[in-house]
Amino acid sequence: MSTRGRLARRLIQLYAGLALYGASSALLVEAHLGLEPWNVLHQGLAELTGLSIGTVSIVVGAVVLLLWIPLRQRPGLGTVSNVFVVGLALDGTLALVPDAHSLAVRIPLLAAGVVLNGAATGLYIAADFGPGPRDGLMTGLHRRTGRSIRLMRTAVEVAVVVTGFALGGTIGVGTLLYALAIGPVAQLFLRAFAAPAAPERGTVVAARSPGRAILRR
Repeated sequence: MSTRGRLARRLIQLYAGLALYGASSALLVEAHLGLEPWNVLHQGLAELTGLSIGTVSIVVGAVVLLLWIPLRQRPGLGTVSNVFVVGLALDGTLALVPDAHSLAVRIPLLAAGVVLNGAATGLYIAADFGPGPRDGLMTGLHRRTGRSIRLMRTAVEVAVVVTGFALGGTIGVGTLLYALAIGPVAQLFLRAFAAPAAPERGTVVAARSPGRAILRR
């Protein structure tokens, strides 16, 4: 595949993945069985402010991106796009999907949301245009403090969930299912969507794999 063709494929993966991420988050909202950690916070802030959850997602993403400055993190195209595309897709999908009241509908919505979220994560990470703002916050904290990424992620996401729940965000079986399933599901799709390697040009270049860590939003 030519360099131009690879770039086109990566751009399509990036924006398809971000849009699908927002849509999958909307399905989790409609399931009313618990949200992923950051959307617990977004939903709680939406309840507090009267803004839509997608708008809150954009505002929070922008604020988190500002925190990259003291952490000396450098955003990429995917980082900035993440802030806007996910929130817009989230609100757009919520406007289209009818309210679900029966468990017979809400449970499939939850399962579909988790699987589609994993597919979306694989798509946009494999595009390799930079991590989402929230992931960059965690990796930046890791670099500045010397603590493990796992510890930084756990600390940040626990604080996010507790704050969001106190503000009215939804936690439940869906939150637990997401925490347990998103890593393996995203890893599966990451392998499936990995872009073909660039052609060698007489030198051996060490391959980089975006799958070294599953970077959610």
